[in-house]
Amino acid sequence: VSQVPVAEGKSVQQTVELLARRLEALGADKQGTFGVDCETYHTAAALGTQGQTGKLMYVMHNSEYPLSCFALFENGPCLVADANFDTLMVKLKGFFQNAKANKIESRGTRYQYCDFLVKLGTVTMGPSARGISVEVEYCPCVIPNDCWNLLMEFMQSFMGSHTPGIPSVFGSKHDSTYSPGDTMVQYMELFNKIRKQQQVPVAGIR
Repeated sequence: VSQVPVAEGKSVQQTVELLARRLEALGADKQGTFGVDCETYHTAAALGTQGQTGKLMYVMHNSEYPLSCFALFENGPCLVADANFDTLMVKLKGFFQNAKANKIESRGTRYQYCDFLVKLGTVTMGPSARGISVEVEYCPCVIPNDCWNLLMEFMQSFMGSHTPGIPSVFGSKHDSTYSPGDTMVQYMELFNKIRKQQQVPVAGIR
């Protein structure tokens, strides 16, 4: 999962269309749509020890796994629960409070090209588009290090110089099996990066 910068002189939507045209020129077929969303919860102030900042928890959903809900802590574990977890969070509002203005999501089109699955999404916060996400999966292989070079080669064919480096989540995996939680960790990192990019100009004005 990686971020693609907006092309110079173009909008987010125009850049997404440009990438989609490149994929279609390669021979990729549209396979419906996808969506990943992320809500931020922070530990309730009453629980935090004075002088300590509350921990953030991210509750995420992915349309590829409609019956699951993912709860992630930054630099922490990824919990995979069933879809009823959202109801549980409502009951835990004494412990975790929803930072409502912080909901962020990526929605877009799924493409199939031979054994590759590509999801091209527009990342939005509230009503505005904030960035572009690209998720690429090589379906026959579940050990990331065995197929990374192949993934890189394929990504270069339509992402060019914006092809990402190896994701940090791979570093800790080595030869172990890739799981849906690993994808969600990458989306969480991407969303946090986009949130921080939005905050920088504001700090500059002050």
